[in-house]
Amino acid sequence: MADSLRAVKGMNDILPASVPRTEKLPDGAIWSWFETTVRRVLGQYGYQYLLTPIVEPTALFVRGLGEVTDIVEKEMYSFTDAMNGDRLTLRPEATAGIVRAMVEHNALYNGPLRLWTLGPMFRHERPQKGRYRQFHQLDVEALGHAGPDVDAELILLVRRLWRELGLVEGQHVRLEINSLGQPEERRAHREALVRHLEAHADVLDEDARRRLHSNPLRILDTKNPAMQPLVEAAPVLMDFLGTESRAHFDALRAVLDAAGLAYRVNPRLVRGMDYYNLTVFEWVTDQLGSQGTVCGGGRYDGLFGQLGGKPTPAVGFGLGIERLLLLMQELGVAVPSQAPAVYAVLPSPQQLPRVMPVLEALRAAGVGVLMHAGGGSMKAQFKRADASGARHALIFGDEELARGEVALKPLRDAGAAQRSLPLAGVADWAAELLTA
Repeated sequence: MADSLRAVKGMNDILPASVPRTEKLPDGAIWSWFETTVRRVLGQYGYQYLLTPIVEPTALFVRGLGEVTDIVEKEMYSFTDAMNGDRLTLRPEATAGIVRAMVEHNALYNGPLRLWTLGPMFRHERPQKGRYRQFHQLDVEALGHAGPDVDAELILLVRRLWRELGLVEGQHVRLEINSLGQPEERRAHREALVRHLEAHADVLDEDARRRLHSNPLRILDTKNPAMQPLVEAAPVLMDFLGTESRAHFDALRAVLDAAGLAYRVNPRLVRGMDYYNLTVFEWVTDQLGSQGTVCGGGRYDGLFGQLGGKPTPAVGFGLGIERLLLLMQELGVAVPSQAPAVYAVLPSPQQLPRVMPVLEALRAAGVGVLMHAGGGSMKAQFKRADASGARHALIFGDEELARGEVALKPLRDAGAAQRSLPLAGVADWAAELLTA
């Protein structure tokens, strides 16, 4: 017998809820509900769906994310195409691919776009709770809008999503915001930051020394406890902002205040890539240990030009789906049942040609129907019906069919009696099943 094969470490199967597993990972039912909720919420805000390839030219991420980043240096799954020698990479994030698509297809010719996508990303890092080598991300982008109004809309959109998913902002997740200003303001801050860090070079760890002149902002993200006092004493970017950058940030705060959304201004909240500017934000939680960021976003007005397009204002966010669903599991958030409304019991499989049109009529009317397949005793079929979570069983027995009827047996209401329904009146009692 051949050896059995297993999934790649850090790349997980998303299995139906009925399949037991040893790892505490989100199942297919909560994934399906999450995706349905996302589609509804983003539709309410007028965002359109798109898909981009999961394989892109390696140069896209080197140019878009920067050579001196952990993602490019350590984490990308890159390879050479055996057919033509092209250097290709499994996408580690979604934004660069979306911007590439907009530039390639001149997609903003007719004006701004609000877009979203959802799918797998890939990073080669040590797998741990909420952090995987293949992970899934919701990515939402507003392209062509320069004002703080859309920044605020995106943040409030995430709050709406939390509420639809049963999370409470300020309790389960909390918002942190900051402004990165404009490039010239960041350059002045960067110079002051480098001087500060150079003056305390003996405190810097190896990673910080490597980034000191290439990407010093990332040093502010260090998790090294020995460097925290140094980071706390570092120059604050907010002190270097000019009048327009401050006005943009103040306008964002005014909208969030008017919407009653609590937040914390975190002057150490940064992004390591040079194309980021003005608004940055994160939604964080204390429920997942060190993996506290559930959603992060910001304005990246410089990325279009960096990838060969015309200068274009843009803002967006990425949301780690596994991490969010694990948070919901930790909090015990109730997920609506995915069970069908009806389980069809067929004592006589030979009656299937007569039964199937009835089941199709029910489905056409919007009723979820799970049909028993493979025969078996009535006892076995009712056991399956009960396990399915269906509210009712429809019993297509020979006697009922001979009378032109079907028996409806409640499965979740012990006090309700079984009754007969006319096969010819499916449309009438289908509506009843929908509202039961």
